[in-house]
Amino acid sequence: MPADLAVIGLGPYGLPLAQAAVAAGISTIGYRTGPEPGSLSAAEQRRMLAQGFRTTANATELGRVRTAVICAPTPRGADGGLDLGQVETAARTLAARLRPHTTVILESPVPPGTTEGPLLRLLESGSGLRAGHDFHLAYSPSRVDPGNRDHTPANTPKVIGGLTPACTESAAAFYGRITDKVVRARGLREAETVQLLETNFRHVNIALVNEMAALCHDLGIDLWDVLRCAETKPFGFQAFRPGPGVGGHAVPQDLTTHAGRTLRMAELAQEVNNRMPHYVVQRAAALLNEHGKSARGARVLLLGVTYKPDLADRQGSPAQEIAVRLMELGASVSYHDPHVPSWNVLDHPVPRADSLYEAAADADLTILLQHHRTYDLQGLSVKAQLMLDTRGATPTGAAHRL
Repeated sequence: MPADLAVIGLGPYGLPLAQAAVAAGISTIGYRTGPEPGSLSAAEQRRMLAQGFRTTANATELGRVRTAVICAPTPRGADGGLDLGQVETAARTLAARLRPHTTVILESPVPPGTTEGPLLRLLESGSGLRAGHDFHLAYSPSRVDPGNRDHTPANTPKVIGGLTPACTESAAAFYGRITDKVVRARGLREAETVQLLETNFRHVNIALVNEMAALCHDLGIDLWDVLRCAETKPFGFQAFRPGPGVGGHAVPQDLTTHAGRTLRMAELAQEVNNRMPHYVVQRAAALLNEHGKSARGARVLLLGVTYKPDLADRQGSPAQEIAVRLMELGASVSYHDPHVPSWNVLDHPVPRADSLYEAAADADLTILLQHHRTYDLQGLSVKAQLMLDTRGATPTGAAHRL
């Protein structure tokens, strides 16, 4: 039986959309655009299948749906801009089967102008249909926050911008079945730029507190206490937390590659955040030196190597670079992560600690990179010879904080 919805791309953007659609009673199929890391647990995916969701490798089925949403990943390319290769492949695949009256929506992060530019051209040339006349075309920025149980697709407002007012309304009618609130943007470029602003807002503010972390350490100031006090201000302030680096699938954009324009704040934020793994290793080496040990030959245990707590996704995790830099200093690196059964760095397997407390007691330095809820940080800080907490999650005084 034909489905109502095709989700093209089953990575961090597509799977949550498909999950929300299935929960809303929408008949949904999923079509993969390539090897994509899942953002849902195995149990959640089994539940979706039980509710009627199915994946297909038969592209013909894409031409039998009322709505097709492209959620292909757009990682950073070699030139520093977003790589739209999987979006373009998805568009060509869909275009060859596109039928009149279908609503096509792009959710992948893209530079402003992509939907009415290359995407529209690919869909029209491949189908022989006219966007805005024979089929509807719209953009909606993905607002997925993997693992967040408070903010789900159902209660997160959905921004929509269409090629024409009719396109906007068609997309709004679809998303109105999934979410409590639909917000109409003036057009495609405005909707695309919402995603640009939201992503850069996160990166810029994380960069600010990352710089504050280094400054406060140099001045002997407890940044975590500063943040605790500052976030009591009921207006004009939103608390962000420093960390060992910024992971995830949302890539900050400065538009240099696609528009010849530089967003200086986004560019600087990326530079600051990209330095954090190096800073963590510097702090680690300094701590070892302060306790009479050299980084060369030191046993270092990394706790949590995913980019987000309580998820298995390692996309963009700073753990990789931190491990490489520690190895370059001559350290012997091992790791523990309840969500990652095996981990390779530089094509070599990193030893996984089976007994966490014994590993912490044996290591010269334990570094908390990700605070998974299963970690008993009070107990670990007692067992560890020396601990560096990059997340400010340990009790005050129990470990050295970033």
